[in-house]
Amino acid sequence: MTLRGRNILLAVCGSIAAYKAAFIVRLLKKQGAEVRVIMTPSALGFITPLTLSVLSEYPVYHSFTEDENGSWNNHVDMALWADLLLIAPASENTIGKMVNGICDNLVLSVYFSAKCPVYVCPAMDLDMYKHFSTQENILKLKEHGVKIIDAEFGELASGLVGQGRLAEPEHIVEFLTQQIGSDAPLASRKMLITAGPTYEAIDPVRFIGNHSSGKMGIALAIQAWKMGADVTLVCGPIQEQLLKNIPAGIQIHKVVSAEQMLEAVTAGITNQHIAIFAAAVADYTPEEVSPIKLKKAEDSFTIRLKKNPDIALICGQNKKADQLFVGFALETNDEEINALKKMNAKNFDAIVLNSLNDAGAGFAGDTNKVTIYSKNKDAVVTAVQSKDIVAKEILTYLLSL
Repeated sequence: MTLRGRNILLAVCGSIAAYKAAFIVRLLKKQGAEVRVIMTPSALGFITPLTLSVLSEYPVYHSFTEDENGSWNNHVDMALWADLLLIAPASENTIGKMVNGICDNLVLSVYFSAKCPVYVCPAMDLDMYKHFSTQENILKLKEHGVKIIDAEFGELASGLVGQGRLAEPEHIVEFLTQQIGSDAPLASRKMLITAGPTYEAIDPVRFIGNHSSGKMGIALAIQAWKMGADVTLVCGPIQEQLLKNIPAGIQIHKVVSAEQMLEAVTAGITNQHIAIFAAAVADYTPEEVSPIKLKKAEDSFTIRLKKNPDIALICGQNKKADQLFVGFALETNDEEINALKKMNAKNFDAIVLNSLNDAGAGFAGDTNKVTIYSKNKDAVVTAVQSKDIVAKEILTYLLSL
């Protein structure tokens, strides 16, 4: 299990162990987590924000405002962004303030605003850690639902040997993985998703295509990956800028034509648990493709077309009993009738209807509105919302099947 797709906010406090924050960031990133870092003012003396910014790939904040322009670092937004707040190292000072409601820096403001799970990794010298007030404070944090990743036994900065050193970064990440990485709803599931248009060549410079951007398919792939699935994305011609947002853990097959998409899909469909056919595949392709650019001559011009292979139909005819196949239907009229007809004809378990009559739905935009049908459950209609959120609703519906 991994922490892939989790938003983890790492808070670094003033401790010699702060240097280990760099290793924690690296390990979390390797797990596929999104990591952002905040610091207490005293932590700045032990490790630089620049180091942690380079490793996390995000700015690192340690005060409520930026000196250059006076802009506000919104602690509420930071707390809402996080799926998990990890305070490592957590100093004696910070732990005491957490227990007693003292809020005098950015880290503490985020902690008191957090609605997500909070994990605290104490780090201090042996006698400080053993002190009754420290142990009482740690107990109080536990009573209030804060998870403690306990200090470890070993050599301390003072030269003493005993319990108090920050848990090793590997142990911290292992603990988090066991706690929250194991509940990924699509863990161990293989999923194939098609996305984008296909371009059917007329000559070396012209093609038949459509307005699909691939954004919905990409959103589904990213959300499925965040939910633990092993995702393969087969995509037609899509803007490179969109592909840059796809996590490295998603396997991408780039294709151009319907024939190429068919080849890529059928090569891997047998081993998939779930397949989502979100691509807008061209129905027809030219019978002949000119090897040279066609010149403008006559007032009218005719291209003979032939039917493309129906990728979803071919896959549906060979679907195994333990596989779940989902289609997309973009309709302009008789929407529900056409969508249900397509679902049954292609042996889909569910179908996602897009109606071009709905404002905010359809190709190219950043929002969508869909109706999800299946053979065994009531239909679900989403509101107009971002394609990321629509993707989550679709995948949640599929989990119920």
